Amino acid sequence: MSGESAGARAAIMQFGGAGFRFSKSMGQNFLIDANVTEKIVRLSGIDRSCGVLEVGAGLGALTSALSRCAGRVTAVEIDGRLLPALRDSLRGEQNVEIVQGDILKLDVAGLVAETMPGMKHHVCANLPYSITTPVLTMLIGSGIFEAITVMVQKEVARRICAGPGTPDYGAFSVFANYHAETAILFDVPPECFVPRPAVMSSVVSMKARKALGLDSAQEAFFFRVVRAAFEHRRKTLVNSLSMAFGGALQKADVERAVRDCGFDARVRGERLGIEEFSRLSEAIMGLRNI
Repeated sequence: MSGESAGARAAIMQFGGAGFRFSKSMGQNFLIDANVTEKIVRLSGIDRSCGVLEVGAGLGALTSALSRCAGRVTAVEIDGRLLPALRDSLRGEQNVEIVQGDILKLDVAGLVAETMPGMKHHVCANLPYSITTPVLTMLIGSGIFEAITVMVQKEVARRICAGPGTPDYGAFSVFANYHAETAILFDVPPECFVPRPAVMSSVVSMKARKALGLDSAQEAFFFRVVRAAFEHRRKTLVNSLSMAFGGALQKADVERAVRDCGFDARVRGERLGIEEFSRLSEAIMGLRNI
């Protein structure tokens, strides 16, 4: 643990002893800077009316900060080695519940309903880097959270918040911004963690936005079109969609739909925003029974 602060060494001694080994498979990079945790909570807008789901309690630094502002905190931690000391350190926080488990395997909707009934539902977490995308996909897609404030790798934060025509813009950008208003709040350097990650981190805010009004079938088809548009980034939108839908659509049909939406036939998917993708998916869905 050379190069780490005395506070970090003390935290590791408390939570795992001198022989504690960090788990790369769990993406363990524990946030230890109190100034950062306080800033995250402050900018999240969480107050006593909020119930907060935290993914990856780690050493409990963010959990403790959340407990001082939120009405309820449900902190999910997969690493059983941390639980005894974690529960002991948070014993005085009556509004905190520690749950051991894999967030991707838990019934999140049921857990939230049980532990924070009648409250505004938020997520606030330092997400393990190794599971960032699947966890965010699940949390955003659940539709049960008013706001999600998470720390992720800076490059992931750029992807989440990217707009049409930018290098980081992709299918996940469309997914995130379809469901939420996104913004990067601030960056966090490696020295705020133990062990230090090799990359810069960023805190991202995602506030639920009003849906486009698509039914479940229309929404599923919308994202099918989005994924197809970005599967072959160097190809035109017409070629990408023709390949994705195989024999179900002729290339001429796709080109006509693209032109009918007011787009140049040579346009690439990375140039389209949510409203444009919505118009295009509606036009293609109307061509054939795909």
